[in-house]
Order: sequence, then C-alpha cells, then structure tokens
Amino acid sequence: MTLADKITALRLLLAPLFFIVYLLPGEARWTVPVLWALFIVSEITDLIDGRVARNRKEVSDFGKLFDPFADVLVRITYFLCFVITGVLPVVLFLLVLYREFGIQFLRVLMMKKGVAMGARKGGKIKAVAYMLAGLVALLAVSARRLGFGELVFSVLQKGALIIFLISVIISLVSFADYLSVYRKSGTEGEKNL
Repeated sequence: MTLADKITALRLLLAPLFFIVYLLPGEARWTVPVLWALFIVSEITDLIDGRVARNRKEVSDFGKLFDPFADVLVRITYFLCFVITGVLPVVLFLLVLYREFGIQFLRVLMMKKGVAMGARKGGKIKAVAYMLAGLVALLAVSARRLGFGELVFSVLQKGALIIFLISVIISLVSFADYLSVYRKSGTEGEKNL
C-alpha cells in the first residue's frame, strides 16, 4: 500500500466510528466535537490522498478505485445517520445509494475491459455537494444536541435538505456521464479515460 492508499484507508476506519458516536444518546454533548473531528478528518483525507499520490507519482489503478470506494463508504455512513434521526429523507438517500452502487458496478465492468475508471469531473462536483449536505446536516444535529432550539435546527435541517436534493440531482447527472463513458469504452472513448 502506498502512502496515499493508507490515507484513503483511514476513512474506512473513521466511517464506523462516526456511526457509533452518532448513535450514542443525543444528550451526550461531548459527541458533537467528536463527530466534527471525524467529519473534518474524513473530508481532509479525501482532499489530500489524491494529491499525495500525484506528488509521489504513485497513482495506481488500485488507488483510482479505492479512493472513490472509501469516499462513498464515508458519505453513505453519515447520510444513513442523518436519515435514521430524520434529518434527511430516506427517498433521497436511496437515490444516492442506487447511484453509488451503479457506479461501482460500472467500474467493475470497466475493469473487465482492462480500464480503471477513476473519478470524473461530475463525480468530483457531486462529492463536494455531498460534503456540503453532510456539513449542513451535521450543523443541524449539532444545534439540536447543544440545545440551540428547534427553530435553529429546523432552519439548518431545511438548508441541508435543499443541498442534499441538489447533490442528488448532480449525482444522477454524473451517473449519466459515467454510463456514457462506459458505453463508449472499447472504442475511441477508452482513450479518454
């Protein structure tokens, strides 16, 4: 494993920790800074692992698949937490889940063709939108756990919902892009991957 892969692997450890801490009783105010630390470290490692791989010239087919897998695992984990506590709707979560499984399936099909399909521009925009939705949802949860009142929670929750809806739309558009790349693979599209 390269250094970049180890940084990516850290996210695989942080995701279940976030889940466990999140589901502890809401009265435990100490969970708020811990959740923020886990969230921030997860997002920062997502930003730096690719840079580390490029700077050290350690970009690999494994890393192209491992990084998006870790990203999805982390974000699905915190979205699931927000769905469990009613901050985000299950319908939108299912659309995200179906999209992410669809992308993973396309990546496997591409591997069978000998092509490692890494993240594309639309996928990166989707990742930023997911991060923003998670950030605002975590703000809402934090406000509730710290006793800022239901009005503050409600405003933040509505903001998270709007951003989450936008991120779902972006994710579906990006899925169409990945599907297009898959369809072109084996022809001239393979050269562009």
